[in-house]
Amino acid sequence: MTSNLDRHGCTAQPTCTAAHLITAPTPPDRVFAMRFTSTPRGARLARRLVAVRLDEWGVPYGTGPHEAVVLIAAELAANAVRHGYVPGRDFQLCLRVTAEPRPAARVEVSDTRAERLPPRPGSLAAPGPGLAEGGRGLLLVEGLAARWGWHPRAEGPGKTVWAEYEIPGVPGPAPGR
Repeated sequence: MTSNLDRHGCTAQPTCTAAHLITAPTPPDRVFAMRFTSTPRGARLARRLVAVRLDEWGVPYGTGPHEAVVLIAAELAANAVRHGYVPGRDFQLCLRVTAEPRPAARVEVSDTRAERLPPRPGSLAAPGPGLAEGGRGLLLVEGLAARWGWHPRAEGPGKTVWAEYEIPGVPGPAPGR
């Protein structure tokens, strides 16, 4: 599902210092980063792995915060596949859950297509009859996230779209994980 990489790391600020796969972050943050094929199957796998990782980190399945962060990750990954697709290029997802200064989850999705940029936060049109099959993804993200935005990728062409969701009561990292 993933490809070998000649560059490492997430592309958003704060930067995730990630190799191909990170599972052992520096406390108190927890970080998961991985590249996925730019296909619907890659987007589904990204969503599933975010769900599993959140549950392992103490944001259990079936809770509001879990469902919201998974939905945000799913929408950003689907947008990377649909609007950021470049043949032969993957997209990268980075999930960071922090306990300090306020519990939050940050989802960052990077693709390599630079000419198709999302709108800026606050400039999205309200849903209407013109949104029959698509166009709701960023509206959902904007409705759920405390903050969201995008910026050009630091290490190459493309962009990173990010969203932060404030999570009440995230436990600190478990010893040994």
